[in-house]
This record gives sequence, C-alpha cells and structure tokens, in this order.
Amino acid sequence: MKLNLKLTEKEAITIKVSMIKNLFVILFTLFSSIIYASDDASHKSDTSASEGNHENHETKFDAGEFITHHIADAHEIHFFTLNEGTDHEKHFTIYLPVIVNTGSGLEMFSASHFYHNKHNVEVNGKHKHYFTYNDLVLFEEQIYKASGIEGIQFDEAGKITNQSLTDFSPTKSVIGLFLTGIILLLLFGSAAKKYKSRPNTAPKGLQNLLEPLVIFVRDDIAIPSIGKEHGHRFTPFLLTTFFFIWLANILGLVPFFGGFNIMGTLGVTLVLATLVFIITTINGKAYYWSHIFWPHGVPLPIKFILVPIEIVQIFMKPLVLMIRLTANITAGHIIILAFTCLVFIFGQQNVGAGYGVGVGSVLFMIFMYFIELLVVFLQAYVFTLLTALYFGAALEKPHH
Repeated sequence: MKLNLKLTEKEAITIKVSMIKNLFVILFTLFSSIIYASDDASHKSDTSASEGNHENHETKFDAGEFITHHIADAHEIHFFTLNEGTDHEKHFTIYLPVIVNTGSGLEMFSASHFYHNKHNVEVNGKHKHYFTYNDLVLFEEQIYKASGIEGIQFDEAGKITNQSLTDFSPTKSVIGLFLTGIILLLLFGSAAKKYKSRPNTAPKGLQNLLEPLVIFVRDDIAIPSIGKEHGHRFTPFLLTTFFFIWLANILGLVPFFGGFNIMGTLGVTLVLATLVFIITTINGKAYYWSHIFWPHGVPLPIKFILVPIEIVQIFMKPLVLMIRLTANITAGHIIILAFTCLVFIFGQQNVGAGYGVGVGSVLFMIFMYFIELLVVFLQAYVFTLLTALYFGAALEKPHH
C-alpha cells in the first residue's frame, strides 16, 4: 500500500500539539528524577572551576579525573577558562542554584558559595578536593552534612562517612533538558504556524528541514514497526523521543557551551526507558501477554523454561534501551577527551613531544567530532526504532 508522503495542515498541527503534550510529560518525569540524575554524577577533577586556593606544588596530570570531570553532571555550567594556572585565572561560569533539604527545612543559595571555598584532602594516597559552605560539604558533586574538624570524614576504605542530604538542585543536565525542550517548542511551534498561515503550499525554510524527518519517523519507523492501524497513534510520542534525544545530543557537541552530557546521565535515560516500559505495558494486547505467560504451540516442559525468560525480557528491553544510549553517547565524549589528555601527558614529559602529539590528537579529535555528529543521529534513530518495535510487539495480533 502506497503511503502518503506529504503532511497535511491538519496532520502537522495535530502532531505539533501531541508532541508538546509528550514533551511536557517527558520533561516533568525527567525533572522528578533529578535526585537519580545527580546521584549518577561522576567525580569532578582537580581542574574544577575555582578562583582561589590553588595548590602551590606541581601535581601530576590525572587523565581519569580530567575525563570524568568533563562528562559529569555538576552544579555549575563552565564554559571556558582564561589564563589557567596563573594568578590572573578567570572562569566563565554560570553557577546554578542549590536547593537542599538540611533536615530542618530547605536551604537555597548559589553554587558559587561552594566553588569559592575549595579545600584539599588526601584519600588513600590520592589528592582530592571538596567545597564547603556553612555546615554543608560538596564532595564529588554530592552534598553532605559537615562533620569533623575539616568538615569531611572518610572510613578506612576511603568512603565518605558524612550524612548525605536530599538535593533538589537543578544541575547542569536538568538545565540542558529544559533548554532542549525550549528549542523543540520554538522549532515546531514556528513550523506549525507556517503550515497554518500557508496551507497547501510547498514547505520552505524550517518546514523544509523538519518535514522530511517527521515523514521519515512516521513512514519508516512508526507505521512499518507498529502497523498502519496503530502507527499514527504512537507517531507523536516517537517524534518527541527522536527529536528530544537528537537535539540533547547535539547540544553536548556545541563547543564552549557548557559541555552538556545529557543522554550520558543514567538518571535521564532511565526515565526515558521507563516511559517506554509503561506505554508498552499499558497497551499490551491479550495475545502479547499470553505469548509471554503461556506461549502457544510450545511443549509443557519447555514452557517452564521459556516463561521465566520471557518475563525477564519484559524488564530487559527498556534496560537495554537505557544502557545502549548512555554508553554510546558517553563513549564518544570519552574518546575525544582521551586524545586531549595525550597532549598534557606527553607535554609534562617533554614540551616538544606535547606539541608533536598535539597535532595528531587535534586532527583525530576533529575526525571523531564529525563521527559523533553521525552517532548522535543514529542513537536517536535506534532508540526510536526499538521503541516502535516494542510497541508493535505489544499490539501484535495473533497469526491464524
């Protein structure tokens, strides 16, 4: 059956309204998962933004700390630093608000109070730093209650023993989520207005950019995977997911724009995968559930083996979605940062070697950057395609 390869005015407006609804649902659930997103924050390195308290002695460059610092979530959005390592060091940073429950109520203040009070500590032979403000401690982007003489305490294994607090702060990833949502609303809102003001005319400008992608998701992902009967019903959600993931990943590739790693945060991908799980479960037909709990045409002894596997795969499917998206996006950032580290590692040994390796590293980083542009699109496509396949399996009719 030949599919309609053009969007009508009514379809465009309907898709826009449905995408806005889906976008607000995703943003609300993602914002509610802020605690999980912040718990997933990796360690910040000794190169964090700080305008004072620099170490007087030369420290060995730690590539692991450097990489985890740049892919981690944070309570600040750091753009770049001028005159780093000198007395005139200047950081261009947006400090985010901190909202924490101290047990006696909510306390709100700027994260700059933390980052301007830096302290150093040695943990199991490694030099680390932490930040303090009033009776609070910020260590590895987690907020704790201050304790002990120095405000922070560790056990013999090097694990912090301070009392953890509930952090409601909008971190860098959360700001990136809302920024992505605002861009989506502006893009599709503008395109929908043009469809309404110029009906039955050839698309131009932004319409010409978005319409092929919308038709691609509808005709090449939704309908083939779910079927024509139900494909249009799930197209707005699939479009929202596709563009949301794609734009969030593109945001992380913009140079000097804060280094967002939105889809590399497990808390974010966990919520997206949970939404897919909920929608699949709610829309599952009788044949879908009977195939899981009592497969047709399978000998009884085999059913006792197959049924537990089928039950596990209900939860494994969204788990795979979550891990695949997080791992692939994070891996690309790590590769680029790893080649950046080579410059500093060889530069500490010999200045000439640092410049020599730097040339090759820069060329390879440029190559990897363009590969990343392809990867961010592919990951949005794969996540959307697998989501559509899960929906299609849940809505599948028996083959008799």
